[in-house]
Amino acid sequence: MSFFIRNNQKSIGGNKRKFNGTSKGKKSIKKSVADDNESIASTDEELAEENQRDKSQEYESEEDEEETAQEKRVRLAKKYLQQIKEEEKDRAEFEEGAVSKRLREEYLEEKGRLRKTVASNYVGHSEPISLRCKEHRDSITCLCLSSNGKFLYSGSKDGSLVKWSLKERAKLKAIKGKRKTQDGMKCIQCIATSTDSKFLVVGDSGCKDIRVFCADTLNRIKNLQGHRGSVTGLVFRKDTHTLYSASEDRSVKVWNLDDMAYVESLFGHQSGITSIDALARERAITSGGFDGTIRIWKIVEESQLIFVGHSGSIDTVKLINEENFFSCGDDGQLCVWSCLKKKPLCSILDAHGKDETNNQPMWISSIATLLNTDLVASGSRNGIIRLWQCSDSFRSLNPLFEIQLMGFINTLFFTPDGTQLIAGVGQEHRLGRWWRIPEAKNSIVIIPLVQTKNK
Repeated sequence: MSFFIRNNQKSIGGNKRKFNGTSKGKKSIKKSVADDNESIASTDEELAEENQRDKSQEYESEEDEEETAQEKRVRLAKKYLQQIKEEEKDRAEFEEGAVSKRLREEYLEEKGRLRKTVASNYVGHSEPISLRCKEHRDSITCLCLSSNGKFLYSGSKDGSLVKWSLKERAKLKAIKGKRKTQDGMKCIQCIATSTDSKFLVVGDSGCKDIRVFCADTLNRIKNLQGHRGSVTGLVFRKDTHTLYSASEDRSVKVWNLDDMAYVESLFGHQSGITSIDALARERAITSGGFDGTIRIWKIVEESQLIFVGHSGSIDTVKLINEENFFSCGDDGQLCVWSCLKKKPLCSILDAHGKDETNNQPMWISSIATLLNTDLVASGSRNGIIRLWQCSDSFRSLNPLFEIQLMGFINTLFFTPDGTQLIAGVGQEHRLGRWWRIPEAKNSIVIIPLVQTKNK
């Protein structure tokens, strides 16, 4: 029963309510049609219908107010199930049990236990396809994909930002780098797009702000101010407009892009942060560069977990599901971690071999993971990309095959369907200019992957 008791008694001769701005009551109606019995009968019927509509609307309103929290959850669950059924029916591979299968996968994904075994299907690659444009004059430093895999965004050391059509392999829009102007972007270090492809955010080493763009038009929306150093990592929490940013000022900041507002700051790293990643849970994971630590930030609990395992600077950290992640750095190690253990589950020493000139481990500069599967790719500064298969318990990595390119592999991404691997290649490392490979071409390389069978 509603908390408020409605007064349904009608005052005699008074106007009951206003309908479209006009007062209606029995007196006014009877007065206007007193000499016409047919009109009176017709108007009375209309009045009765109107009163009936009022009552039905009143009852519906009372029912809405009387709905309990449990009933609301049941209603929304039924609505979600119906939505899934309609989506699955639209797919060509629709089969009986598809809805329950999808619900189970979503539950396992949320718990971090969804794992599709696909790596054994990958046997090689086709001829790589290179994308180049006049805006990207310097090394490609970062890439990001739209959630549907249709659009690719790339950033460069010259401050240029480009949007590509992945299907057509064509440039759609571009923003040139403007090193000489105060408002222009000088060196893009990181980019990220929201799950719904509404926002695109950019971190620029020449500016401490986070630049927010419309992902469709690349029009500037706003600058988010708060970091005291250049922004080195950006990631959206899945299916939200919550943004996590990492910076050389050793802090992680949380932002709400619905309100374009700062939320809070997280501190703990002893060196500039080099990368950040997140999925659906309200947490972020970061690599601390020269402080040699990886940290998981539990936003709600206001706590952090610290992981130690590398002997040098950590370049990149990447989640493969909600419970497991990978890391790499200048010590040449490729490490596999569990969120529940402070030491690596598996560590591959010299995963990309050693540098022939100085016999030092080859620097691993990038990692890509195909979410909720057992497939991982790593890229090094000598242009070699290696694909790996994870064991059932993530306690070992088995090499599959390698791809030879020329230049620093600064960033790697799998397309959502796992059919392509995309690499950002540069003459220099994305974070500095310690080496330069003049014969390399600053470009985006699309590598079609060959599988023995469809997934």
